[in-house]
Amino acid sequence: MAAVTVKEIKALNELFRKLSSSVNDDGVISREEFQLGLFRNSNEQSLFADRMFNLFDSNNDGEIDFGEFIRSLSTFHPDTPQVEKAIFTFKLYDIWQTGFIKREEVKKMITELLKESSLIISDDFIEAIIDKTFEEADYGRDGKIDIEEWKDFAIRNPSLLKNMTIPYLK
Repeated sequence: MAAVTVKEIKALNELFRKLSSSVNDDGVISREEFQLGLFRNSNEQSLFADRMFNLFDSNNDGEIDFGEFIRSLSTFHPDTPQVEKAIFTFKLYDIWQTGFIKREEVKKMITELLKESSLIISDDFIEAIIDKTFEEADYGRDGKIDIEEWKDFAIRNPSLLKNMTIPYLK
């Protein structure tokens, strides 16, 4: 985990207070507040927002406290090693939390991200992306990507992790 300075913590505390009081001023970020902060919309269901919320909510109590917020956001710090960012993205794509990423999970995540971005891509193109991903990442050729395969794949393909850095955290 990257070292976070006092100045950075103060800025993150301000952001946390803003998010945690956007619906209810209760000192924690609810799922609704989290989605509102990410997408400016708390009504629409979002697999991506749900997965992110679940990763931030490390104690699984249905809300994000300041400690969880800081620990999770530190993954996005520019000084955080790429391998930590890769582990986070692995957990994001491991929708069913089996310890492996399967084709269906990749397809579901890609489809959801495209929908949220209002992009339309043919199923054939999505399948080609998935085929290429598994061709490059699934060394065991068992139809699933484990965490070691994913880390290696992500390090070799830095564009996968480019959204995992928030320059303003520095």
